[in-house]
Amino acid sequence: MMELSAATQARFAKEVAKYPADQKQSAVMACLAIVQHEQGHVSPEAEEAIAAYLGMPPIAVHEVTTFYNMYNQQPVGRFKLNVCTNLPCQLRGGDKALEHVCKKLGVEPYGSTADGVFTVQPSECLGACADAPVMLVNDRQMLSFMSHDRLDELVETLKKA
Repeated sequence: MMELSAATQARFAKEVAKYPADQKQSAVMACLAIVQHEQGHVSPEAEEAIAAYLGMPPIAVHEVTTFYNMYNQQPVGRFKLNVCTNLPCQLRGGDKALEHVCKKLGVEPYGSTADGVFTVQPSECLGACADAPVMLVNDRQMLSFMSHDRLDELVETLKKA
């Protein structure tokens, strides 16, 4: 099992303090986010360390990690592109947008470019169905109406960043 640094433990403690003492497992999402911010992804060893810290079974932490798109279970590129492929987006070209960006970057869904700059993933609903197709960049920036031209423009802009 990996060792949590003193700094990481201090950040965990700050999150745990927000909950009653007997409910510290409620900080699991915050702890996962901290580890991901520090390491770029959440490894099985990190899940075990979080579970030990919070006093919960490792499988319970893993269930949270695998349920949400925002937790990377393996290293990802500098830019993670989540393309919504849920039904409303799919009806308005979400699946075609995913296919287009994958082809442009030469990767399969869930794949990363050889240079480590991009990772492309299909995504569940991002909550902006009226703006379909939509995508989320690095789990932070929502982009709407992602036509093939807009996708090409985005990739070129990010390559220069």
